[in-house]
Amino acid sequence: MPNAPIRILIADDQENIRVAYRIILDAQPDMTVVAEAADGASALAQARHLRPDVVLADIRMPGVDGLELTRRLAGPHVADPLRVVVVTSFDLDEYVHAALRNGACGFLLKRSGPALLAEAIRAATAGDTLISPQVTVRLLRHLALTPTPATHRPGGQPLTPRERDVARLVARGRTNAEIGAELFLTAGTVKNHLAVIQRKLGVPNRVGIAVWTWETGTVTP
Repeated sequence: MPNAPIRILIADDQENIRVAYRIILDAQPDMTVVAEAADGASALAQARHLRPDVVLADIRMPGVDGLELTRRLAGPHVADPLRVVVVTSFDLDEYVHAALRNGACGFLLKRSGPALLAEAIRAATAGDTLISPQVTVRLLRHLALTPTPATHRPGGQPLTPRERDVARLVARGRTNAEIGAELFLTAGTVKNHLAVIQRKLGVPNRVGIAVWTWETGTVTP
């Protein structure tokens, strides 16, 4: 049997944006939009009821905004987190930082275009992450200017040299397959390394690993 399509919930307070996203995503052979929400509270309720594969969340929405929605659906203390891709018109560093810390599996600017939108949803479904390239470059540059001396999270364990290599490549946006090819590792070994790194750093996903590498100066532009 063919794989079931990726089920998506669109949360955006602008109807024209929701319509455009639905047209783009429903046109993909492997995706289907299962619900729409015009505000964060409705998105939260529908997401918890429908359990979509990916929630596409705008940041600026009435009531519960997209960052708080992300935290409630995907944050570090959520027992059964959903995958959330944050989209916004506002290219602000504080939004990027908050989205990633709240558990987002991707961060896109609305001007990124339909191809990148679909790619980000597929990446989130596969357990990878996608961040708009212009955001990634600037974020790396800024964080590299103010690295912290820490080598691991408080109370955590330091990473081995190989784990640090994997973390650096995660921060550069590499997929598991690309990491394996570059480090001559099998896909299974890469997944095992990522699980250990997440446990040591106390982060919920590969985005948390990326944030750690940027903040500690483990990776530089």
